[in-house]
Amino acid sequence: MCHVLPRIFFKKIHQMIQIKQEGPILLIEINRPEKYNAFTKQMLDDLAKAYTKLEENEDLWVGLVYANGKHFSAGLDLADVSPYVLRGEPMTPVGLIDPFQTQGKYRQKPVVMAMQGYAFTLSIELALAADIIIAAENTIFTQLEVGRGIMPFGGATVRFAQRCGWGNAMRYLLTGDKFGADEALRIGLVQQVCDSAEATYETAFSIAKTISEQAPLAVQASLANARKAFLEGDEAALKDLIPTARRLMQTEDAKEGLQSFVERRKAKFTGK
Repeated sequence: MCHVLPRIFFKKIHQMIQIKQEGPILLIEINRPEKYNAFTKQMLDDLAKAYTKLEENEDLWVGLVYANGKHFSAGLDLADVSPYVLRGEPMTPVGLIDPFQTQGKYRQKPVVMAMQGYAFTLSIELALAADIIIAAENTIFTQLEVGRGIMPFGGATVRFAQRCGWGNAMRYLLTGDKFGADEALRIGLVQQVCDSAEATYETAFSIAKTISEQAPLAVQASLANARKAFLEGDEAALKDLIPTARRLMQTEDAKEGLQSFVERRKAKFTGK
């Protein structure tokens, strides 16, 4: 049976970015379906607040981002956002966790994303800045900025090639062509394709839940070391391996992990 979220679970129904905590998982819903979930500046700010809540709340261990309606997002609401960009203002508030990871500190907690329908422009950039992407087979991607006389400014020019290879990135960054979920899977933008939006959400939730059942400090350390290798090279990441492993071995979670193995039971991690 699909995991469906009753709308009454959200405290402020009028908000276009809504959050709900389910155990150690922070559910982050994009909720402007009548406008194809196109992002306003307020939505970008609220999304950054949601990511910051994930990062700062010790009871939250993983985030799941998804969208209400037929489409993930048609991209930016340019009429609303362009004035801020022209004034040189950052897309998200300084001091908060940037969902696009183009400014400020990197988040330490993993983010899973479920996508369907239109996934235009900044949708791809949000995906490139996340960790695991599940897409419905009807998802349509496009990085179409060059056709509007502008360029991507949410990280695609940096991460698209890193994640998908130079040729694949240039194929879509420089043409603005649309591509589907199967092509996104082929080039490595997404990790799994599902046959419906409900199945996509269910799969993404299952992955987030599995992550949330692991030792959170170990998950965060693994994510951080993998990112260090990605950004700074293998040597920098290898240098940190043993010191980080020693630190983790001294945690209560490591003791619990060993004890649960000996007792042949499921571990109960606390993040300590």
